[in-house]
Amino acid sequence: MDGVLNVLKPPGMTSHDVVAYLRRLLRERRGGPTRPPAPPAAGGRPPCPGRGPRPAGGPARGGGAYRAEVTFGIATDTLDAYGTETERRPVPGLRAGDLLAVLPRFQGEIWQTPPMYSAVKVGGRRLYELARAGQEVERAPRQVTIHRLSLVAFRPGEFPVARLDVVCSKGTYIRTLAADLGAALGVPAHLSHLVRTGSGPFTLETAVTLEELAAHGAEPYLVPPARAVAHLPRLVLRDPRAVRAVAHGRPPRLPRGWTPPEPGRPFAVLGPEEELLAVASLGARGEVRLLKVLVGE
Repeated sequence: MDGVLNVLKPPGMTSHDVVAYLRRLLRERRGGPTRPPAPPAAGGRPPCPGRGPRPAGGPARGGGAYRAEVTFGIATDTLDAYGTETERRPVPGLRAGDLLAVLPRFQGEIWQTPPMYSAVKVGGRRLYELARAGQEVERAPRQVTIHRLSLVAFRPGEFPVARLDVVCSKGTYIRTLAADLGAALGVPAHLSHLVRTGSGPFTLETAVTLEELAAHGAEPYLVPPARAVAHLPRLVLRDPRAVRAVAHGRPPRLPRGWTPPEPGRPFAVLGPEEELLAVASLGARGEVRLLKVLVGE
């Protein structure tokens, strides 16, 4: 059983929780999440049973789309609703127009400082381990890209709530974005709810629930591997020798006339029938690197 499942991840479950559930349900040992999000994120998440394009260049590389709820006037130590409240200050004067005025600052390429409650390593230790020990250390900012940031709804009050649509690059912390929006407005803020609405070609509308999988099994909902990477540039190999080389882990030669993507960006390697053989990328020197081989395993 090969392919990708676009699973609706319930709130409170991590991606690994979902994969563990699917393993028990499907008795399949090869599933894996494309990238584990922060625990509060619900929404579509594509685990990959069998020969699916897992971490090395599958759906997760396409970035993510989220519906985020930000509550102003309250801050927490984890920057989300799962943490301990650190500040509470009613801000009844905050209006939607104030938020709209600062949103442009957070679009395009921006710098974010990873939150203390995150899996980033500093000095060989995870930040969340240091945070739980009561330590706070300096963290190097990271550049991320916010492709789209729009206000969907705004509810005024002592603790106003905004709903935002966010389309962002891999590595973006929506929790940090929420806190930074509050800082730009001069008020405390935290991420009170988060739903993933899309990952690469997968959307919330086409996601399947765990209950549906339990009732009907996985096969009706499996997305073929080639469709799962339809958003990536494609390299089609017609020569059987090139296909065999890829099956044995040898990178293919790029044919003349084919324009490769920039180094580091994944592309799909397809066979004569346009079946997915592998996911690859170019190295800094232009060499082809096979990130994940799906044929001949």
